[in-house]
Amino acid sequence: MNFNLTDEQKMLRGLVKEFVDGEVRPLAQKIDEDEEIPKVLIKKIAEMGFLGVAFPEEYGGGGFGEFGYCLLQEEMTRACNSTATFIGAHQSIGTNAIYLGGSESIKRKYLPQLTSGEKIAAFALTEAGAGSDTFNLTTKAELKGDKWILNGNKVWITNAGIANVFSVFARTEKGISGFVVDADTPGITVGPKEKKLGIRGSVTNTITFEDVEIPKENLLGQDGKGFLIAMQTLDAGRIGLGAGCLGASKELFELSTVYAKQRKQFGSSISKFQAVQFMLAEIAAKIYPMESIVYRTANNYDLKKDIANEAAIVKLFCSEAMAEIADKALQIHGGMGFSRELPLERYYRDARILKIFEGTNEIQKMIIGRYAIKDNGKWKVDE
Repeated sequence: MNFNLTDEQKMLRGLVKEFVDGEVRPLAQKIDEDEEIPKVLIKKIAEMGFLGVAFPEEYGGGGFGEFGYCLLQEEMTRACNSTATFIGAHQSIGTNAIYLGGSESIKRKYLPQLTSGEKIAAFALTEAGAGSDTFNLTTKAELKGDKWILNGNKVWITNAGIANVFSVFARTEKGISGFVVDADTPGITVGPKEKKLGIRGSVTNTITFEDVEIPKENLLGQDGKGFLIAMQTLDAGRIGLGAGCLGASKELFELSTVYAKQRKQFGSSISKFQAVQFMLAEIAAKIYPMESIVYRTANNYDLKKDIANEAAIVKLFCSEAMAEIADKALQIHGGMGFSRELPLERYYRDARILKIFEGTNEIQKMIIGRYAIKDNGKWKVDE
């Protein structure tokens, strides 16, 4: 497999890096402290085309696929995990559910507005009693004439407070189905912003649906087949999450190495101490396979291969590695790493959610284990 970037991919990465360094990095600490991404920054991100980079050009996207989206998220998380989380919730799951399941007319109606950033999307799947047990969701949709009537509650929905469009999953007579719901539809109530340990700049809210009327044609895919759409959407989300882990890990590696060379103890740079070198070595040894599995899986996703197992592996390995790397990076920085004067503590806090959202790591182990049993332990990646 050739991992050399095309000229277009190199251009994209360079463009994102320049934007991140000039527009995002200077605001990262303030975004965390204010618990909000400035609207002007969101507008600039949209104007750069970053909110639709993965989607085909015919829908207003950049045409870079999942691979290009991962390049975007890798660079974005080097500066601000909150901003990357906003982009991921909008593009990789909120909009992607419509792209994967919507009829052609629905895609033509919604995707150009979402890829341009004119409208923001959110992915409404999780409920109080249906987190890891997604199939247990109780939000209901009943078909009455030419409309679906939606009732229920969703929790921990990223972007809910700023979204114009929701990809909502609810139970119908035939099973779980997906719907495109305009956020300004009567009967929708968005709760207050949640106070979180990390990724504080991203907006997370509850959503209540009370007799919300949805046009019949806003059904995603077939009635009763929405669970498959939701899972396919999360596959892409897990790859993007891995790319985010990769970018933040590279940033922490660089920060830690520079600091170790500058910091002096016992009359010498701490970079000369074997204990510190070992921690840097362990970080590097995690980053290398992270990069490999993220882009290998993104490439297979773009080739339309079944990557459900691989996406679970990416999510599990990268989130676990990121947590370990954040811990070692903070340790290398010592007391300064614990101070809010440096971004280490922010990366440390932001890393914790990575083992939870897009499916907990325990769920990923279940997925991987079931594939192992199903395939009798034969390695079938890339087949």
